[in-house]
Order: sequence, then structure tokens, then C-alpha cells
Amino acid sequence: MAAPLAGRCNFFVQRKRRFCKMVTGRGKRFCGEHATMEEGGGGSRRIPCPLDPKHTVAEELLEKHLKKCNSRDKPRPVYYVENINAGRADKDQKFPQVTLCERSREELESLVEKLKVAVKGLQEEVEDRTLSHPVLQEELTNPNNGDSAHKHLKQQELGLLNRGRCFVEFGAGRGKLSHWIHKALKNPERTDCEEQKIIKDPETCEDLQLLLVERSSTRFKVDGKHQDGGVAFERLQVDIQHLDLSKVPLLRNTKLPLVGVGKHLCGAATDLALRCLLETPGIMEDPEPPPKRLKGSGTVPRTEDSSKTSPPGFGPGSGTGPAPVLGLVVALCCHHRCEWRHYVGQQFFLQRGLGAAEFSAFCRMSSWATCGLRPANQSGASHGPTNQRGEVEEHEAAEETEAPSGFWTAAEREQLGRLCKLLIDSGRRDFLRTRGFRSSLTRYAEAAVTLENVLLTAVPSSSSSSSSR
Repeated sequence: MAAPLAGRCNFFVQRKRRFCKMVTGRGKRFCGEHATMEEGGGGSRRIPCPLDPKHTVAEELLEKHLKKCNSRDKPRPVYYVENINAGRADKDQKFPQVTLCERSREELESLVEKLKVAVKGLQEEVEDRTLSHPVLQEELTNPNNGDSAHKHLKQQELGLLNRGRCFVEFGAGRGKLSHWIHKALKNPERTDCEEQKIIKDPETCEDLQLLLVERSSTRFKVDGKHQDGGVAFERLQVDIQHLDLSKVPLLRNTKLPLVGVGKHLCGAATDLALRCLLETPGIMEDPEPPPKRLKGSGTVPRTEDSSKTSPPGFGPGSGTGPAPVLGLVVALCCHHRCEWRHYVGQQFFLQRGLGAAEFSAFCRMSSWATCGLRPANQSGASHGPTNQRGEVEEHEAAEETEAPSGFWTAAEREQLGRLCKLLIDSGRRDFLRTRGFRSSLTRYAEAAVTLENVLLTAVPSSSSSSSSR
């Protein structure tokens, strides 16, 4: 094991299998974060923070630190409703998690048979539909952008593009997808008004809103580039699991129709987003009285049955809540991170004689679709672009031990993994169908760009394709 660098902390970080690289004070062996390891050192004693033991604080400054610690309890916004989109927590949903490598060959072969029976009659062929918007061409040809940036740009889905709606980006991260949606709709060729007029007259931009939902505090956000454009570009730092769209002030004030978008909503996040858009309790209700009719205005008072006049299949209703849902565009990924409680296709599975145990196994097997081509005895997670954070995609790889060696070839495992993904996504499509939406799965990018290249799109069944795109 290599010795610590000169002038750097002597604390060995077991998780990273290396010494801490923080700079130490003069005459010190440990940095401020690991000063508790110092024996007989001068200065104030450091103790673990009571709110988050992952960091330390000087004991004499503890009271002051607790008032500003990022882990302190903060006032929750009005749109925070705990577990509103989590699904029911039934007692029978709790069962022991069994990895694939712990299962016998007979158990695995039985699961494969159930899988093949369940996918019969489903749409196995995913349509290839690689699109590119003109607004991206300048950046795609920019030599300053590396391969990683090019891959991200090629994955920006710009379907359902029109003004007169609010785009809700789930799992927004830095907000690049919303950034390009805004760019595309500022283009004079795509709008009814000139770009100069849009910038100078904010009232013309009331027909476009961008709402970004992200649970983490993200660095290098692009939000600042859109503060002076006259377009509502708002970010909510909240987990999708606890987001009640009917209580978001921006949506309640303008009531523009909603379009849900997401670029790589990992695992259960896709199901949470579907519930958030289409199954939020109280979204059809009118918790506040309707606005009074102003003299001389064209406002028509809402009748008792006016909430039933919205087209069938639309999620949010009229009233003081959000407007109807016009569509959904989500890039799917990381099916091995799905959870039965959150999954929207439970009824779809139950109708096929499958339950939570099979769902858990199929989620684990789904990782074979993207790692099946690697030898089963290869150790360590891939360090390629799909497992990095920042400018590259963040996909949490499944455990390498999940691929039993000797049972199937790499090509067979990959095919089985794709069938698992297809079954899970078909359950989501069935959920959308029951909510009055027609949906499709398309392959929107080449495998060289991303292995997770399947897109779920949905529009209300009652709307024509020309009006929804």
C-alpha cells in the first residue's frame, strides 16, 4: 500500500482504498475533517455532527453549526406530500431479496420459462426512430465538444414541441433537456412570433413554462441562462415520490397543459413520474373556490359538472389545479433499480400470474441487456461513459455477480435481459392505457451513443397525432 502524499492527510479511506488527499495544517498529520484521529493535537476537539455523522465539526462551534448545517430539517414546501406517489405499502410486499447467483439453475430456468410465457403477444420489435432538431446542429458540429458531450446532445428528445404548454422535466439534473427545449421553441421557425419580440415582451412568453424537478442539489445548473428570457424556468428541489403537482404555485396560476419529459429516469423514478402526472390524489378536486367573474371580462364561471368536460385520459383536471396532460416523453433506463411498491404495472403482472418475487428477479435479470456482452468473470463495474457522473450519463451498474456463468451465453443473457425490460415497460404501457393514453416504445439513439436507448412516449388516446406533436 502506497504511503500518504507529503502534506496530505494520513487518514486511510477504506471505501476508496487510498489515503485522504485533503491538505493538512502545518505540523498536523490529519486534515480538518479527520482531525479526530489526531492524538494530543492542539486546538478545539472535533466531533461528528449529530445531524449527519459523515462530517465533523469543532465542538465549541457545534451550536452555531447546527443552525446552518445542510442536513438540518428545513421547512417543507406546500407541494411536498410525503409518499404521495410511492404506491401502497402492503405487508405482503416485504419479502427477502435473493440475488441471481444465490438461485439454483432450476430456479433460474423456471424464471426464464415464466418470462417467455409472459412476453408472448407483446410488441417485441422496438421501432428505430433517430431524430435530430436543427437547434442542436451547431453544438453537434462544435469541435470543442468532446465525445461525451456529443452523446448527450444526440439524446435530447425534442418531440411534442409546441408553445402553449408547460414542460415538466423529471430528474432534471443540470437542466440541459429543458435548456434545449427552450432553445428549440425560441427558434422563429418553430414559433408564431419572432425571437426578438419574445425577449422584449414577456407577456408573449406566458404560453411557455419549464418546470424542473430534481431531488439533489446540483452544481453547474443551466437555470441562470434563462432568467432574462421572459420564460418561466423554475426548479423544484424535491423527490418525485413526494411531489404533488396540484399544489405547485406555478401550475395553479397559469394552468398550461402539461408535458412530462425525462432523460434517463433511472428505475423506479419512471414509475414515480407516471404516478405524479396521472395519479396524484386530489388533482381532480377543486380545493379553492373558483375565481370571481370580473365585470367586462370574458371569464365564464365554472359549472358544477365542468370538471368532467376534459377529454378522457387526461390526468390533471380543470379548476384551480394543473391543466390536462398532453403527453409524456421519457428515456428509460436502469430497470434493475425498479421497486415493486412503486411499479405502476402491478396489475399487468398479476394478470399474468406473476408477483413481487418474479418482478424482483426480472429486474435483476434486466441488467443482462446492457452487461451481458461482457464476460461473466469480468470484475469491477464498467468505467465507461454510462457509469460516470457529470457530463456523462449516470447509470448505476448492477452487481457483476448477478450474471451466473455457464448457464447461458453472453448473447443469450443479453436477449433475456431485453425481454425483462420489455415486460417491465409493457406494464407501464398498460398503466397508461388504463389512464386513456396510447403509448409506444422507440429506439431513439444508436447503441454506440447509449445502450439505454429506448424511449417511452404517450399521448391521450382521444387526441390526433397532428395535434399532439
